[in-house]
Amino acid sequence: MKRIYILLLALVSAMCTGCDKPKDGEYTLHLLTTNDVHGSWFDSTYTDGNQKKSLMAISQLVNDFRDSAGRDNVILADAGDCLQGDNAPYYFNYVDTVSPHLFPRLVSYMGYDAVCVGNHDIETGHAVFDRVRKELEDNGIPFLGGNAIKDSCPLSAEEGEKTGYSFEDRYFQTYRILKRGGLKVAILGYTNPNMKAWLDESIFSGIHFVSLIPLVQQDVDKIISKEKPQVVIVAVHSGTGEGKGDNYESQGLDLLNSLRGVDFVICSHDHRPYIAEKDSICLINSGSHSKNVGHGRITVKVKGGKVVEKRLMAETIESDMKNVDTAMRDLFRPEFQKVKEFTLTEVGTLDKDMPTRDSYSGMSFYMNLIHTVSLKVSGADISIAAPLTYNKTVKAGSIVYNDLFTIYPYENQMFVITMSGKEVKDYLEASYDNWITADSTGHLLKIQKREDPRNNQERWSFVNRSYNFDSAAGIYYTVDITRPKGERIRILSMADGSAFDPDKTYKVAMTSYRASGGGGLLDETGIETDRINARIIAKYPEYREIIYRWLQENKEIKYDEVSDRNIIGGWEFIPRHKAQALLKKDMTLLFGEE
Repeated sequence: MKRIYILLLALVSAMCTGCDKPKDGEYTLHLLTTNDVHGSWFDSTYTDGNQKKSLMAISQLVNDFRDSAGRDNVILADAGDCLQGDNAPYYFNYVDTVSPHLFPRLVSYMGYDAVCVGNHDIETGHAVFDRVRKELEDNGIPFLGGNAIKDSCPLSAEEGEKTGYSFEDRYFQTYRILKRGGLKVAILGYTNPNMKAWLDESIFSGIHFVSLIPLVQQDVDKIISKEKPQVVIVAVHSGTGEGKGDNYESQGLDLLNSLRGVDFVICSHDHRPYIAEKDSICLINSGSHSKNVGHGRITVKVKGGKVVEKRLMAETIESDMKNVDTAMRDLFRPEFQKVKEFTLTEVGTLDKDMPTRDSYSGMSFYMNLIHTVSLKVSGADISIAAPLTYNKTVKAGSIVYNDLFTIYPYENQMFVITMSGKEVKDYLEASYDNWITADSTGHLLKIQKREDPRNNQERWSFVNRSYNFDSAAGIYYTVDITRPKGERIRILSMADGSAFDPDKTYKVAMTSYRASGGGGLLDETGIETDRINARIIAKYPEYREIIYRWLQENKEIKYDEVSDRNIIGGWEFIPRHKAQALLKKDMTLLFGEE
């Protein structure tokens, strides 16, 4: 009996092996991709009802592809950053934690085959991303993050790089095997390895993140050997990069240039629509916020049960916010109404318009608020913060919870760390070097004219990321635009008039993102962010929550109260007359005439 059983197993195995081989002929599959959706789920804004690009428009585009090409010939994948960036994910992450999370329901409805983990998904914390992972899996969708390694894994990073990690060592699933259009398809997914540069390690306790190179190739080789797929797709929450192999955060082109046995690389993270083709592999980055869909087409020719030819093509397709999946909109209307009601909850009043763009030209109502709240809540000596909303205005009068997303769009915690006076000065030198340029260029702000990928037109924009333009409060200082980096900042005194001492240790409030190394500013002071825990003396909730609690206590945000020089001190660009003339010109180039 035992022998017969073994023979039957062998026969079944042989039959299955034969089933894995596709029939001779030509097959065409379509890969549709999204990434960095950042909560752009609904097709309507919460405040004025205007239409916007959303997953509902993406869903209609995907439906059209499935109708024309056949549902079995379409693959749909997302490369991460799904759970942050809009009121809807915030609501289902932190407010309504009892109902099934909306995101798994949305992507299940749309028929996603795989979703990758993004850095902002990890930022939500274990309670959220573990819950979402389970609910995705309950809907038959893997939450992929193959380079998130369990801390209990016995291999060191160096050993893992040499030998590879077992799939059991991964915190998230690494790959999924699909059958599409008569072909076997492998989808491998990974998150960004640079997680420690933005997030406090307590957020992702029990996990560490390793480089995509050489791990992805090691995994591809294992899966090809084991599963023998005819099509291989690698999706990574990593920026496109430049392909030079020196950017840990953006390894997209590095993978394109080095991977063997892979047909498509889906990358993300930098919100930059980008297509590249090299030999027999294509790279797709669809951009962000449901604005585009990445489209890859592969035609596979099979002869004698073997793949003898492949032809690939890749492009981005702009989504149409007016052409939405109305059935999807109607189905999830109750969830939209819940988010809208939460969004429009009144939280206080504002006595003066608060434009965020004023922050680039000097002290502003917007930054004064953030600095004042930081200093009063934490008791720190100095506050360091950057403008996180590029160009919006919170209007005077009644303000609702939605306005708090304008004031503080990210879920960053407030940390207080120790820094010497010299380190504070060096930090500001690094920050303003990102922000301003030599006055001999005819500009004050470090800006350039370049093509805007959103509309293929040239426009003026900052060379560097404006969310890294940190200013300080609690001190008086000047920024001399005629001096080079290292000589621009002169700290005159503390806000209360007492002396500022380069050798003294100060308590400095900053975001968890910055304290973890985000933006590289602490690195430029010589502070080792991998040892930052020795400097952290306090941790507070997220800034938006702090501002909300502050509003609950004070009821109103008053310009004069948050601009008290005895608390926040002050700073300015000098020489004043020259700086003002250059700023007026640069601000007009960036934002137009007021």
